[in-house]
Amino acid sequence: MVLAQLEESLESLRGKKVAVLTFGCTFNQGDSRILERILSDLGCVLVGTDHEADAVVVNTCTVVGATERRMVRLLRSLRDMPLYVTGCMAQVQREEILSVCNPVFLPFPSGAGRQREGRLPLPHDVGIVQLGSGCRGSCTYCITRLARGPLKSYPGNAILDGVRSAVRSGSAEIRLTAQDCSAWGQDTGECLPDLLARVGRIPGTFRVRVGMMNPATILPILDPLAESFGTANVFRFAHIPVQSGSECVLRRMRRMYSPDNVIGITSALRRRNPDITLATDIIVGFPGEEEDDVLATIDLLHRMRPVKVNVTRYSPRPGTPAARFDAPVDRVKKDRSRLVQSNAMKIYRQANRTLMGSSHRVLVTEQIRPGTVLARTENYTGIVLEGNYPVGTELDARITEDRAYFFIGEPSGRIHPPEPSGL
Repeated sequence: MVLAQLEESLESLRGKKVAVLTFGCTFNQGDSRILERILSDLGCVLVGTDHEADAVVVNTCTVVGATERRMVRLLRSLRDMPLYVTGCMAQVQREEILSVCNPVFLPFPSGAGRQREGRLPLPHDVGIVQLGSGCRGSCTYCITRLARGPLKSYPGNAILDGVRSAVRSGSAEIRLTAQDCSAWGQDTGECLPDLLARVGRIPGTFRVRVGMMNPATILPILDPLAESFGTANVFRFAHIPVQSGSECVLRRMRRMYSPDNVIGITSALRRRNPDITLATDIIVGFPGEEEDDVLATIDLLHRMRPVKVNVTRYSPRPGTPAARFDAPVDRVKKDRSRLVQSNAMKIYRQANRTLMGSSHRVLVTEQIRPGTVLARTENYTGIVLEGNYPVGTELDARITEDRAYFFIGEPSGRIHPPEPSGL
């Protein structure tokens, strides 16, 4: 049904030059790739900017206020072009969009890609496979929950087919994405650890990166999930957005776990996978947050020791329960954001210092530009290398320079070119 709607809505673009502009999360990027596949099948020429295009498709995001304002400015600037809009903002803030332009609204592409059996995705260095849409949460600040609705997991066999297709199309890194990856299957009787075990049996030179997982939905599957990160073809990397280290703030957010739960999760993951890489998200300036709550968040970060922290200043989103309450003023939010970020940087520097000069087997996952590639260790540490190594190449690399969020390196051993996929 979704596929038929999209094809009908986009039929008038047949043969034209179309730009698909994507904003927001990896899941949104996956939606745009479905749209690009459909447009390509219609004979459209995909271009990179609206200046080159006969028509524009905008896949919107509205997760925070700054992003919403950016969407409004962009849509206003495109109002005189043939314009098509999808994404979360199109779902929950249609009137705001109509106040600045009059586009064709498209349904979420999510799910349409599963109906295109036998078709490879368009080639990308990094593949994206969606696990499902929606979530089981009730977070008081989240507009995405209103846009995407309740959890709807895709069938495991369809997900595995998506992984195989991405491998055949040449991807070495494949990102499994959802609003909450650890919730996958909790509405259908399946579970993420079983899915990852099946991914581990797929042949080929590739690895999957599991997307963000809510601590509340990790807890029921914690032990088998920890085992899953030891599976072949799975990066030892976990993105666990904790949002706050304060018990009181987490209750107001309705996150359904405690700081102690978070430490229990990270301890279990590290017992089974001592070198696992952790990333997290933090919201500062939530309604009712006090200085002691910020200090509790910093304490939790030092106990977790993540090597990537995404810090966001709270902004009220229309239609969410938290929007009814007063939050700290912008100046206070900015100061707290800087404090949390500076402590996160201390954690990075301490962790990175231990890796200087070390050698690792890496997998080339992306061509950054001619003569430069990004390679990943088995625990997803990014190392930038000079050289024209094809995606899928495996080699040994030595770390020579710390850039906080990634490293510079040099080859230090044998090079194994990518093997043809046997799928």
